[in-house]
Amino acid sequence: MERKTTQISQAEVERQLTLCDDICRVTGQWADKPLALVDTYGCQQNEADSERIRGYLERMGFGFTDDPEQARIIVINTCAIREHAEQRVLGNVGALVHTKRRHPEQLICLCGCMVQEKHVAEKIRQSYRHVDLVFGPHALWKFPEMVHTLLTQRGRIFSVADEAGSIAEGIPTVRQDGIKAWVSIMYGCNNFCTYCIVPYVRGRERSRTIADIAAEAENMAASGTKEIMLLGQNVNSFGLGSENGETFPQLLHALDGVVPRIRFMTSHPKDLSDALIEEMAHSKSVCPQFHLPVQSGSDRILQEMNRHYTREHYLERVRALRSAIPNVGLTTDIIAGFPGETDAEFEDTLSLVEQVRYDSAYTFIYSPRQGTRAAAMENQVDEAIKHERLSRLIALQEGITKEQLTGCIGRTEDVLVEGASRRQAGFVSGRTGRGMMVNFEGNEEWIGQIVPVQITGSGTNTLRGIRK
Repeated sequence: MERKTTQISQAEVERQLTLCDDICRVTGQWADKPLALVDTYGCQQNEADSERIRGYLERMGFGFTDDPEQARIIVINTCAIREHAEQRVLGNVGALVHTKRRHPEQLICLCGCMVQEKHVAEKIRQSYRHVDLVFGPHALWKFPEMVHTLLTQRGRIFSVADEAGSIAEGIPTVRQDGIKAWVSIMYGCNNFCTYCIVPYVRGRERSRTIADIAAEAENMAASGTKEIMLLGQNVNSFGLGSENGETFPQLLHALDGVVPRIRFMTSHPKDLSDALIEEMAHSKSVCPQFHLPVQSGSDRILQEMNRHYTREHYLERVRALRSAIPNVGLTTDIIAGFPGETDAEFEDTLSLVEQVRYDSAYTFIYSPRQGTRAAAMENQVDEAIKHERLSRLIALQEGITKEQLTGCIGRTEDVLVEGASRRQAGFVSGRTGRGMMVNFEGNEEWIGQIVPVQITGSGTNTLRGIRK
C-alpha cells in the first residue's frame, strides 16, 4: 500500500476541536461533571499520546479520575511490545464488564499499539463486546469524531485499518508534569528489527518539522517547563526522507536554550553521527545522558536481529561519545534469550556490559510477538535458560550501577528538583544532568528549580546529598 505520510490539515484539526466543543455543550447539561479515566501502558510515546487524549477530553468538558466506577468514559492506551503487557490489558478490560453492567452509559475505549494488531482487534470484537471504541495510533487525531458518533448514535467503532501514518499539529494536551514534558518529534519506524512489532503497528517513520517542534517547546517553556524529553523510535534518523532535509543535530541546535534541559530517546547505534555527538558536546541545554540500545553483544545475534551494526561499531560509537563528552552517562536496552542465542553468545553480551559500564540498563527476556520474523525462528530458547541468563545480566549490571553511583560521591551536581522525596519526609528529589536520582533535605519551594547538590552517599539506584 502507499506509505506516504499524510499531513492532517489544520482545517481538519479545527473540525475535531469543534466536535469537542459540541460534546462539551452536551456534557455540560449532565447532572454531574463527567469524569474520564485514561490508563496508559508501555513506553513514553504512549504516555505522550495519552496526554493528547486527555487534552481532547478536557476540551470535551471532562475532568479526570482513577476510579472506573466514577468514569463516564474509560480510555486504555495499550502496548504491544511484550506478551505479558497484552495479557494484563486484556485482564483489566475483561474486568470492566462489571462496571459497564452497573453503568450502561459508560463508554469503554481501547487504543494504542496492541489493538493495531489484527488478531487482537478481532479478539476484542468477538470476545469483549462491552468495548465501544477501538482505534490504533494512526486514528488518534480523530478521537473527538469517534466519541461524538458514539454519543449520538451508539453502536461500536473499530478504526484499526493498516493505513499510512499521519502527522497532526495543534491537538491540545494535558500534561501530567509541569516541570518535565515529553515531545514527540517523529512517529513510526523503518528499521524492522526482527523481534519488534512497532513498524507494523505505528507505521513507517515520519518526522515533524523543526518549526513546529520549536513552537511547542517555546510554549512549554513559557508555562514553566524546565526539561523536555524528545521522543522517537529512532531520533537519530529524524528528518530522513523529508522534503526539507532537516536533521536531528539541527533540531537540537534550534532548541538549545529554549528550556534549561533537553533529553532524548531512543537512538539507534547505526545512525549515531559525529555531527550529533559534536552538537551534544557544545550544547547548553542537552544533558550529558545517552540511551543507546545495544540488545546483544554478539555479532551473529545482532545480524539475526537485523540491527545493522556490529559489536565493534557500537563500541567505537561509545568511545566517540566519551571522548567528546567525558562525563556522559550511558544507558541501554538488552534482550536475553533471543532465538538461537548460545551460552557463548550470551557471554559476549556480558563482556560488552563489563566493557561499556552503563549507568543502568533496561533488561528483558525475549518475548515472541506474533507477526515478527523472530517469532517464527527455530531454536527458541528454553524459558528457564532465558530467566537464568536475565538473572545473571541483572546481577552484573546492578554491581556496575552501584560502582557508578559510588563514583559520584564528593562531586557537586546541578539537580532539577522534581518533587518531594517518596523515601523520607522533609526531603526532595531530582535528577542530575547525567540522569541519576538524588534525594536531599529540602522544601517544596525548591521544586522546579535547578540547584547545586553535593553528593554525600549512594544507595542501590539513587544518590544522597546536601544542597550547597
